[in-house]
Amino acid sequence: MFITLEGPEGSGKTSHLQPLAEWLRAEGYAVFTTREPGGTSIGEQIRAVLHNLQNTEMHPRTETLLYQAARAQFVEQVVKPRLAGGEIVISDRYADSTLAYQGYGHQQDLTQVRALIHYATGGLTPDLTILLDVDVEVGLQRSARRRAQGGEWNRLDALDLAFHRRVRAGYLEMARREPQRWKIVDAGQEWGVVQEGLRLIIAKRLGL
Repeated sequence: MFITLEGPEGSGKTSHLQPLAEWLRAEGYAVFTTREPGGTSIGEQIRAVLHNLQNTEMHPRTETLLYQAARAQFVEQVVKPRLAGGEIVISDRYADSTLAYQGYGHQQDLTQVRALIHYATGGLTPDLTILLDVDVEVGLQRSARRRAQGGEWNRLDALDLAFHRRVRAGYLEMARREPQRWKIVDAGQEWGVVQEGLRLIIAKRLGL
């Protein structure tokens, strides 16, 4: 099974990833965790370019294409082999992030963006996508605290509030359009409550 965690900045995806994997391993599943962009040596190099705060002149089309380059390598080198080996793959972000950020956020043509994603992924779609939904202002405050504690603060984090509002609206629209794949968890709740909500969704999908 291919599970992806999606959400706006500060929604807590990264903090929930490993605890979910540990819980599933305790249930007897082979689980592999990864992230996007990245997950491979090539992908991590592309991630460094994409997230570099100095690259303010990057055009949205350039940004979109770089994400697809990293994603193509990620799918072929990591996701497909792990799934073929019978593992559950859980990824912190995947293709829906491109639709949310580069499509809705940068207001690029969604049909063109979807075509690029399909080419990069070979049509590989997650079995389950969980949206950790959080109010934009709350999420950005969390990101700012993370930055103050030495955490990552990247070029996309630094974009204006209107951009991040479009991203969140895009996520909610995608979840509305495809309810069989998407499930939503209120990530504004306490961490433990959110983790329990994630586990309930995954357990139901796995038949636990």
